[in-house]
Amino acid sequence: MTFADVTAKLRRKNRKQYLLLAGCCFFSVLLITAFACMMRSPTVLSVLPEGGDSRKQVMMIFVLTVIGCAVFTTYAAGLFFREKSREMGVFLALGTPRSMLRRVLARELSLTAVLACGAGAVLGGPLAWGIWQLFRLILVDTEEMRLSFDPRCYVLSAAFILFVLGMFLILGARSVRRTDILSVIQESHTAEPIRAVPRWYGPAGILLVIGGGLLGYLTPSFFIRGLHWYPPEGLTAIFYLPALVGLYWILLHTVVNGWGRKRHRYKDLISTSMMRFQGRQTVRNMLVMTLLIAGAYFASFYTPMLGTGAMMSYDQRTVDYAYHWRCDQTIPDEAAVRTMAADQGVHITFWGEAPMIRLAVDGWEPVETKGAVGTTWHEEYREQLQSERFLSESGYAALTGQTLEVAPGTAVPVFDNEGSSGGIFGGNASLLTNPVTGQQLSVTPTGEVRDDLLFGRYILDDGDFAMLAEGLTPQWREEQVFFNVENRADTYDFAKTLFNAIVDASGPEVAVGSYWDPIIRAREIAATGSYWGDEEKLSYDQRNSSEFRLYWAYMPQFQVLDKADFVQTVAVFLMLFIFIAIVCFGAVIVIAYTRCMTIVLTNRRVYEDLRRLGASEGYLFRSVRHQIRRVFLVPILTGTTVIYAFYAMIMYFNGDPAAITQSEAAGLLSCLAVIAAVSLLLWAVYRVTLKSVCRAIGINRQNRGMTAA
Repeated sequence: MTFADVTAKLRRKNRKQYLLLAGCCFFSVLLITAFACMMRSPTVLSVLPEGGDSRKQVMMIFVLTVIGCAVFTTYAAGLFFREKSREMGVFLALGTPRSMLRRVLARELSLTAVLACGAGAVLGGPLAWGIWQLFRLILVDTEEMRLSFDPRCYVLSAAFILFVLGMFLILGARSVRRTDILSVIQESHTAEPIRAVPRWYGPAGILLVIGGGLLGYLTPSFFIRGLHWYPPEGLTAIFYLPALVGLYWILLHTVVNGWGRKRHRYKDLISTSMMRFQGRQTVRNMLVMTLLIAGAYFASFYTPMLGTGAMMSYDQRTVDYAYHWRCDQTIPDEAAVRTMAADQGVHITFWGEAPMIRLAVDGWEPVETKGAVGTTWHEEYREQLQSERFLSESGYAALTGQTLEVAPGTAVPVFDNEGSSGGIFGGNASLLTNPVTGQQLSVTPTGEVRDDLLFGRYILDDGDFAMLAEGLTPQWREEQVFFNVENRADTYDFAKTLFNAIVDASGPEVAVGSYWDPIIRAREIAATGSYWGDEEKLSYDQRNSSEFRLYWAYMPQFQVLDKADFVQTVAVFLMLFIFIAIVCFGAVIVIAYTRCMTIVLTNRRVYEDLRRLGASEGYLFRSVRHQIRRVFLVPILTGTTVIYAFYAMIMYFNGDPAAITQSEAAGLLSCLAVIAAVSLLLWAVYRVTLKSVCRAIGINRQNRGMTAA
């Protein structure tokens, strides 16, 4: 029998170890490939704005997933080499050259990695496509939802496969290099206990998590606002490392010490000792589960936060229908709308209309400078920084029925219903300029008005408004309309008809996003000869797409239409984050189940010895349950608590001024409902896992109420 024949027979005998290693690699690459295919899909990227918060959130969750999968596969490789060490030790004792062992092991590992990871990469795309099609079947199915893939997404999968292959070869070579043959032979029977952990690890870990979360989140703002420096992409992620260390300390403390000083310290002595003797393996898996749970919940919170905030905003509107248009467009006026409403049996109870003008406002423009240490910026004052829309005080009264006294030389900014600027409206203009005649007026921002439908506008004194409006061409003039109807909830068909009529009457010159600005355009063309906003034209043929409805500068705000079509409007966002949550929670379930089976089956002999010593079925069941419960409960509780607190912190600092608004508070409450639902699912998985473990080691759960002998 040749050496190759011997190794082949050993492979067949130990196929469970090979299957476990291959399964972990397959699952990790499958998860990362599906995630990458979705994240880099043109369908998704066409909706997620470049540099926006949504893309950053997706990337953050992806990084957490990659870290978790890397730790998971490294753990699986370590477990494989522990079981493989006995074979290698015997071969070394028989005089087999290390070079031969190294070549054989490298060939086996390479083949395992290529086949398992390759299968995961190949099936990752179909998995993503299948889940997406299921979403389309259940949630919403529009032309925009046709999923397409970018082949470049497989670069991320290839990079992870190279990491796995390199890690296998390094760990394999290190295993063969060992000189102490007896230690190598006995390695598979050697536990990985955790050394004594001081009790202060727990409180210190909590402080590190809090400090790391604050440091990681606030550091980018400090660099950009305080130091006027844009750090390289990914640099600020380093400041989250204390939080990662804190999580590890919390898990260590929980496994070794626990959080309570028990009176009956010997009650769970057997199960606790088992956990400690596989402590390092257990904590690694718990850390992976914690990271994946954090990422999954972060994605899960997107839907309730977005939905709750949107529904509250719709319900708080005081006007049923609102739309505005540029005066060089022939948009349905009052007579046309009333005729359209009468044809569909809709009665209009109130109609308000007011002229608006678009003026240049002053401000400070950030100017970037690229240097050896990265990109820095400074501010330069511009008399004509950008344009804003302005109403007169009488126009505001015509629209809202409310009288607002605006003194000459002042301007009242309009914020949203919660008094927030949304990070896009400063409300601090001090110099207004007629872009056609050059007429200027210095104003003082005074007070504020809260109205979602007029958000981002200013209100002027009638005299100031008339003076600045003089000489403006139709391209700089607009009309704003508010109207109410009877039985608003029954007017969806009318709202849809009016929306289509407005879109059909709009010309190509206004097929622009809300980011398009004529003042900025003129400045950019004068400086560079082009304006990026002209290249981002929207298509009227895609009027029902997320991109059009979210970003069209003249998108009507019809309460019944917005509310009914909300899911369709943000379908890509919702489906993307729901997909991420499902994938991450699926990974948590697989890892938890695998780890629980590994822990208990590794200790099968201990349970057999306890049974011979007279331990009852009830005692054995409680011992198993204690271990399984800790594997599930600790990372789930830790990950859930940390990510919920982190999300609440983001909501607090995301406001201007920093605060949690009423809609954000309602959204956070809805997130608790999501946590409750997911917790029930994980509890069911825990029960299934416990049942499977008991069956695997022969514990009769029917007799678990018996006491120990």
